Amino acid sequence: MRAFTSWCLLLALAAAPAFAQKSEEEAGDVSETDKDSSGPLRDRIPPVSGHVFLMDGRFEISPGIGLSVRDAFFTKVFFGAALTYHFTETLGASLRGGYNLSLVSGAAQICSPGDPSTNTAAGCRSPTQEELTTRLDSNGQRVIENVAYGLNTVLASLDFQWAPIYGKLSLSAERVLSFNMYGIIGPSLVMYGPKNELGGGGNLGIGFRFFLNKFLTIRAELRDTIYYENGFPSGSLRNQLMADFGLSIFLPTVVQEK
Repeated sequence: MRAFTSWCLLLALAAAPAFAQKSEEEAGDVSETDKDSSGPLRDRIPPVSGHVFLMDGRFEISPGIGLSVRDAFFTKVFFGAALTYHFTETLGASLRGGYNLSLVSGAAQICSPGDPSTNTAAGCRSPTQEELTTRLDSNGQRVIENVAYGLNTVLASLDFQWAPIYGKLSLSAERVLSFNMYGIIGPSLVMYGPKNELGGGGNLGIGFRFFLNKFLTIRAELRDTIYYENGFPSGSLRNQLMADFGLSIFLPTVVQEK
């Protein structure tokens, strides 16, 4: 009996490597699991940590065009540019200026109740620019007056930027688009109304840069400019919301990584 048991143990030990090899073949090559941490896909998509695009110590020239949002009387088309200097990767200051082309908003309407004596029907129509920038005096003559708020021309501001968020968007298995998000705050100067009066205020907003290469980005911003505007019969605290889009060129175009 003891001899039989010994022979069974010997046969089991001899068969163990064969069973182990068969089990490994059924389970597949376990080295494939190890490849997940260092395979080709990881090599093609770098981790988010680390800035591919460097801004520290560089100037940024940003021409752009903007469009006002939710205007009661005048829709503004903004043409301007900004010059920014980046003190660090996250902090910068910029001078921004431009001109607003003010057009009568499609939301503006002048409504009349009608006059049965003259067979004039009630209805609404769009006002003219003259009706929004002049009023009738006691003699029935039209004089220039700011009767409709929101006519802006020249706009300038000193902006302080803080860019705390840097990330990457995966466009495909091998392409990644780097971007950053930044906040904007600072004083502003506005020329408004048909009399071209100057008003001081402030602006704040949020922006995004999408990096195309080492020196060129696409820029998108949403800004709210708050200022006081004199008008007839009284003044008013106004806020002007604008969406701004443009390109940014960073100088110098070539920088050495630190």
